[in-house]
Amino acid sequence: MHSDIERILISEEELDGIITRIAGDIDRDYAGSDKRLLLLCILKGSVVFMGELMKKITVPVEIDFMKVSSYGAGTQTTGHVNIILDLYRKDLASCDILIVEDIIDSGRTLSYLVEYLRLKGAKSVKTVTLLDKPSRREVDFTPDYHGVEIPDLFVVGYGLDYAEKYRARPYVGILKPEVYTHN
Repeated sequence: MHSDIERILISEEELDGIITRIAGDIDRDYAGSDKRLLLLCILKGSVVFMGELMKKITVPVEIDFMKVSSYGAGTQTTGHVNIILDLYRKDLASCDILIVEDIIDSGRTLSYLVEYLRLKGAKSVKTVTLLDKPSRREVDFTPDYHGVEIPDLFVVGYGLDYAEKYRARPYVGILKPEVYTHN
């Protein structure tokens, strides 16, 4: 599988530094407050990022999960957000939700989820993403916390996949186009 990677875009060491910085920003913003921080992991791609992020955050956190999809079988978004696993909590009105996402592309999914969770009654909703592709944005959306901007490349690793492969790579790599394109 390593032979399918064109090159490493973000190394393990770089990822560690990025996540440490993000955790410090979150700690600064939530320290000493009456906020009840709920890290909401968007499955499946964000699991690795959230696991590392929550280990570095020093303020008390709770965790929960949602599974949503805006992609069909290929590499292009459908433009429609499907909630596959919803968040059900009786205490939502007392939760300050921080949606944890692996990558923001079009911005549609996170934009939708922020509004959806606000309408469900969350006390507050913010977002954090490891990777941001602003060149692909289709809606006006800026994450509250972000790791690094990346160019419009097909990346895998560190939770990100193509056809459920490559998630376990400890880095973010650029997938060779011949792997995901058909001539």
